[in-house]
Amino acid sequence: MNETLANLIGFAGTACIIFAYAYSTARAAPNPFVQHGVNLLGAALLTVSLLVNLNLASLVLEFFWAAIALWGLAKAWRQRRQQA
Repeated sequence: MNETLANLIGFAGTACIIFAYAYSTARAAPNPFVQHGVNLLGAALLTVSLLVNLNLASLVLEFFWAAIALWGLAKAWRQRRQQA
């Protein structure tokens, strides 16, 4: 993958994370599937970019960002099943 494409993918990931943050701030009761799903997508896209343009500190951050998003999604799925 060339550097330009990696950067475009990284910018898309950044947009996802900014959107998720704005969404959770703007909504009184944000949908956790949207919030955590978009955060997970953003972390995945940024990870792709960071594998081309390595920045270890940012790569570690994205690992934890994705892990927390997965935790949030798992929690939301459990809550949804309990309500059903």
